[in-house]
Amino acid sequence: MPKVKAEIVVSSIPVQTVVDAARSVLYTGHMGDGKIFIYNVENVVRISSGVQGPEALSYED
Repeated sequence: MPKVKAEIVVSSIPVQTVVDAARSVLYTGHMGDGKIFIYNVENVVRISSGVQGPEALSYED
């Protein structure tokens, strides 16, 4: 079976919302639907500006 890996970091919406959305899209009911791993991210640093924390995850439109 083909495999896809997606990594998502969220800071301003509930993690369960992302999990529910992913499950609703990926669920086939067959073996091989995949797994969702949830873990804490200690920090994020935007390389271009050095901004850290949740602000580093957002961009101005």
